[in-house]
Amino acid sequence: MLSTRSTEIVRATLPAVGGAIGEITPLFYDKLFADRPDLLRDLFNRGNQANGSQRQALAGAIAAFATALVEHPEVRPDAMLSRIAHKHASLGITPEQYPLVQRHLFAAIAEVLGDAVTPEVAAAWDEVYWLMANALIAIEARLYEEAGAPDGDTRVPYRIVGRIRETAEVTTFLVRPLDGRPLPASRPGQYVSVQVELPDGARQIRQYSLSGHPDDALQFSVKRLAGDPDGEVSHHLHDRLGVGDTLLVGAPFGDVVLGGGDAPVLLASAGIGCTPMIGMLSHLAATGATRRVIAVHADRGESTHAFRTDLLQLTAKLPDAVAHIWYEEPEAGHPADRTGRADLTAIDIPADTTAYLCGPLPFLRSVRTQLLAAGVAAADIHYEVFGPDLWLGEGA
Repeated sequence: MLSTRSTEIVRATLPAVGGAIGEITPLFYDKLFADRPDLLRDLFNRGNQANGSQRQALAGAIAAFATALVEHPEVRPDAMLSRIAHKHASLGITPEQYPLVQRHLFAAIAEVLGDAVTPEVAAAWDEVYWLMANALIAIEARLYEEAGAPDGDTRVPYRIVGRIRETAEVTTFLVRPLDGRPLPASRPGQYVSVQVELPDGARQIRQYSLSGHPDDALQFSVKRLAGDPDGEVSHHLHDRLGVGDTLLVGAPFGDVVLGGGDAPVLLASAGIGCTPMIGMLSHLAATGATRRVIAVHADRGESTHAFRTDLLQLTAKLPDAVAHIWYEEPEAGHPADRTGRADLTAIDIPADTTAYLCGPLPFLRSVRTQLLAAGVAAADIHYEVFGPDLWLGEGA
């Protein structure tokens, strides 16, 4: 809990800090990478740094945590902290890195805000930082212990034992530990970190959802990302790595996981967001679940819809499951009322449904709004995003 004096100072200065956070975070990263260029080469996603999304995510997290401390001092934002901690654990973040971040972040704040950062203001925001940092360190330590890697290094060499072309843009990889050790435990909805060495020597890390749970391998699926810049790791995996090649794979992490019980469950995805949903659906089918299952997916068209056949086959195996599919560019014969963006208003969704969402932010916002209107409790709507979580500061 933030001290009384610091709460007053943070509340008074939050508008100024929040208003300048867009200037503070780029300067922070510039200072950090000037001091430690190896972090950009081997830890931070260079694509997310180039397009600015990582900077937006950091700004949102800082603002959200500080706002929570002053508006709800009696409640720790555990959901936000858990999400960040799982991402950190998948990257191998350790306690020694937090002082480094603090030093460069506060140097950036002082440079942007100048004389407004008095010793009292600096001390108050330092308290905010270490409340957040120490909470994350504690959660991450527990995650590392559970993964059997108290030093924070969960990545070990894996060999690619299978490669499946799902669509022109999506490929599934099946991997096994090179040394023959047992596969790590995982839960439906989790992801693994994958580290590859790129042609320029950089060892970049990405997270990919487990898209199924075969008994003898880990299975994750990768979409070839096009953009500004193109996804360098996804292109490397698609173009350069095949059966027999090796890569480093971390333990499964992620806090958006399929819960148990008999309540209805809704799995909603768009595009490559189908990967964790297919993982959850395959688990439900494998365990003979009898609960009601509503699967919703939106895509450009049938040819870009990865795991379309799996979706239909898995829902057919379950006694009380149905699939609803929307295409923006449907082929002939696709239902007219399933053309365009996903519209859940015509679907019977029980109020006690637990929902899991994964896809682009506009899709997440739209589906969440529709679920709330249908009577689903906000606490029962869980979401996963790929890359930096730009929704953290928006109370989702």
